[in-house]
Amino acid sequence: MTRCRLCGSAAMESVVDLGATPPCESFLAADGLDRPEPAYPLHLRVCTDCWLAQIPPLITPEETFKEYAYFSSYSTSWVAHARAFVAEAVRRLGLDAEGRDAFVVEVASNDGYLLRHVVDRGIRCLGIEPSVNVGAAARAAGVPTLTEFLDPGTGAAVRAEHGPADLVAANNVYAHIPDVVGFTRGLRALVADDGWVSLEVQHLLTLIEQNQYDTIYHEHFQYYTVASASRALASGGLALVDVELLPTHGGSLRLWARPAEAADEPTRRVADVLAREKAAGLEELSGYAEFSARVAKVRRDLLRFLIDAAERGETVVGYGAPGKGNTLLNHCGIRPDLLPYTVDRNPYKHGRFTPGTRIPILPPERIAADRPDYVLVLPWNLRAELVGQLSFVHAWGGRLVFPIPELSIVEVKP
Repeated sequence: MTRCRLCGSAAMESVVDLGATPPCESFLAADGLDRPEPAYPLHLRVCTDCWLAQIPPLITPEETFKEYAYFSSYSTSWVAHARAFVAEAVRRLGLDAEGRDAFVVEVASNDGYLLRHVVDRGIRCLGIEPSVNVGAAARAAGVPTLTEFLDPGTGAAVRAEHGPADLVAANNVYAHIPDVVGFTRGLRALVADDGWVSLEVQHLLTLIEQNQYDTIYHEHFQYYTVASASRALASGGLALVDVELLPTHGGSLRLWARPAEAADEPTRRVADVLAREKAAGLEELSGYAEFSARVAKVRRDLLRFLIDAAERGETVVGYGAPGKGNTLLNHCGIRPDLLPYTVDRNPYKHGRFTPGTRIPILPPERIAADRPDYVLVLPWNLRAELVGQLSFVHAWGGRLVFPIPELSIVEVKP
C-alpha cells in the first residue's frame, strides 16, 4: 500500500507488522485441512497527512461477506446493547411520534439483532446485509433485509423505493469497507436531508492504549479516531455533530452525523475526545512509537504461559472463535499442541478449524466434560459477560485466562 485510501497521500508510516495470516473468518472444514491456505500480510500503517490508520486492501468484501460465519445474536450482551440503542434513538429522534411514518435503515444488519427491536416498535425499517446466510436468518426473524453491499447506487435505489431514512445505523462496518469515500456517499444517499447517521467503530485510542492488536485483521481496512472519522464522513457530505464513548469491543465510538447542510456545530463531547486524542499523540508519530514493542510482550507472555502449563501437565482449552482470536493465535504461532481445541456458541463453526492454526472448534459443552485447568478466553472484550457464563469451571478449580490488554488469570466464583 503506497497511498492513503482516504486522502491519497503517500506519507504512510508503519505502526505494527503482524506478519502474514489467513483471513480471520475463513474457518476450515475438515475436508480442507490438506489443501493450501492463502495468507496475506497484516501490516498496520498510518497516513501522516489525514491520520487514518489502515491496512492494505488485500482481500475484497465479496470474498469475506457473501457467506459469513459471524451471527450477532449469539452475543447476549451485544443484543442488549442493540436494544438499548434502539430505545434511546427512538426517544432522541422522536421516531415513534404520533402520525410520523419514520423509516430506519441499518447497513450491515447481520441477522437482524438490532432491527428486530425496531420491528417490535412498529417502525418501518430495512436491513442492508451482503451476507446471504445471515441475511436469510434476519428475514426468517421477520426483519426486512436486502442482500447487497452499500454504495452510492444502492443507497439511491433504496431511497427511490422506500423514501429517505430518518435514521441510518451502521455498527461495526465503517472499518470493513476499503472504499471509504464511496461507502460514505452511500450513507448520504440513504439518509434524509434532515436525518441522522449513527456509526459505531472501535476507537483507535483504546486499541493503542490497551494493546488490542488482535482487532487488526484483514476485514478491518481502517481504524478510526474521532479526528480521522470526521474527515472520512466529510468525504461523502456528512458532518460529525456528536460522539459517545462506549465500552463495546474494548472501547468504541458512537458517531452521530448529519448531512453537512443540516448539521449544527459539534457538541462539547466531540471537542473533549479530540483533545484526548491529541494528548495521546495520535496526530503525530510519537503516539504510535511503543505499540509494536507492547504487542511483542503480549505474544511472549501468552506463549510463556501456555508452554509452562504444558510442561506442568496442565490442560488449557479455548473459549470462543472470534476474528480477533485468529489474529492472536496466528501471531503467537499457537497450534493444537498448546491449545487442543476451542469452543463457540455458534453452531456454524462446530466441526470447523481456525484459519492458519487449525485448532478444532467444538460445542461449549465440551468444557464441562473435559474439566480443563484453564480456559483461554479469546473474545476478551466480553469479559464481564463470560466470567458469568463460565462460572461453572469453579466446580473443579478451573481458571480463566485473558490475554489482552495483558495476561491475567482469573479465579471465578460460583
